[in-house]
Amino acid sequence: MDEEQLVILLMGALLLLLALSNAVNTSGGESDRQCDYKLALDLDPRPHSVSITEFGAVGDGKTLNTVAFQNAIFYLKSFADKGGAQLYVPPGRWLTGSFNLTSHLTLFLERGATVLASQDPSHWDIVEPLPSYGRGIETPGRRYRSLINGYGLRDVVITGDNGTIDGQGSFWWDLFTTHSLNYSRPHLVEFVEAKHVVVSNITFLNAPAYNIHPVYCSNVHIQNVSITASPESPHTVGIVPDSSDNICIEDCSISMGYDSISLKSGWDEYGISYSRPTSHVHIRRAYLQSYSGAAIAFGSEMSGGISNVYVNHVSIYSSSSGIEFRTTRGRGGYIEDITVSDVDMDDVDMAFGAKGHFGSHPDENFDPNALPVLRYITLQDVVGRSITVAGNFTGISESPFTSICLSNISLSLNPGSLTSWICSDVLGSSSSVLPEPCPELAGSSSNSSSACISSVTAIGNSTAL
Repeated sequence: MDEEQLVILLMGALLLLLALSNAVNTSGGESDRQCDYKLALDLDPRPHSVSITEFGAVGDGKTLNTVAFQNAIFYLKSFADKGGAQLYVPPGRWLTGSFNLTSHLTLFLERGATVLASQDPSHWDIVEPLPSYGRGIETPGRRYRSLINGYGLRDVVITGDNGTIDGQGSFWWDLFTTHSLNYSRPHLVEFVEAKHVVVSNITFLNAPAYNIHPVYCSNVHIQNVSITASPESPHTVGIVPDSSDNICIEDCSISMGYDSISLKSGWDEYGISYSRPTSHVHIRRAYLQSYSGAAIAFGSEMSGGISNVYVNHVSIYSSSSGIEFRTTRGRGGYIEDITVSDVDMDDVDMAFGAKGHFGSHPDENFDPNALPVLRYITLQDVVGRSITVAGNFTGISESPFTSICLSNISLSLNPGSLTSWICSDVLGSSSSVLPEPCPELAGSSSNSSSACISSVTAIGNSTAL
């Protein structure tokens, strides 16, 4: 073999290795294991179990059972060093105000069991705002505690045989729309600074605001949950990973008044100061509907940063927006290294959005020179029918959105759609995209292609970081 043949052989082997590496990364690679790994948290049964009825609870939908839940969990706390325990909720309608969980606990809702949230605000504790927000989202100052809470916990499971948590949110929705809230609305389930959390096989109905809110958490697995609220419910959101990492969301069906899934990480100067990003998130096999928001939203409260997110095999239907990135001046932070792949859309007003002038500020102390960065966004393998606008990418003049990579996208627009793409202060590349994107996104330069490959590779290796 002469020298020229050897060089050709070595180059061929190198190209093959690069192709194989890229194939692994673009199919999710290590990121797929993020969801698979967390399934192990579901497998170990608790050695001790009690029923909520043993603590005087009455499942008639009228008797307030807050004290029963509190006493049961206080009792089960003694089993934390003995393998943990399970609180069993049998069929019935169990009315309650807010209560706290404990570590090494499984809350199990039997089929036919409904944990029913009280509509009396006095049954909901008042707590301080989250430090990365500085105030309540909807009102200045404090906020209502969520229905089911976990603070600084380890190894907590909320599961069942498709039992239900019903927030009876219409009361809170009316207070919101009439501007009558004294404090920001509560959520259904909130974990703060928790690790190794599982929420599975549960139906969530009519949340006052958010349904599942892990904030400052690590290793959270949300699987096989159904989340529903009325189309008219104002700013209700399904799942909100917030300044949290190593999150798996899979096999979920979500239909909400606003966003189905929304990733966040703090608000303006408070989020910048707290500086905890949302990262290493995997969303797969989700069936999403969003009446007035987005099926999957990033931001707009993203001041701590959002990165290394992989979304695949998602169906979006009858929604205002499909995939949307939101930010504005004063946020700071970043949204980067995001890959969205294998998405099916049907009857969606706007398939993709990236908006640089979205959202409000907590107070007048935000820094208008704190400019967010949005880059390394890959959107690929998407099919859409009955789409009104393919994409609206409106960046910030002082901080344009860059390295937006579109490939293998086919969107069928509604008859009469006047504009397929809207673009300003954005730069990216595209390949095999219909309708043809705007010139700012139609480039195919080597720099843009390299940025796309770097982004996908980073996502593929996310769990190794």
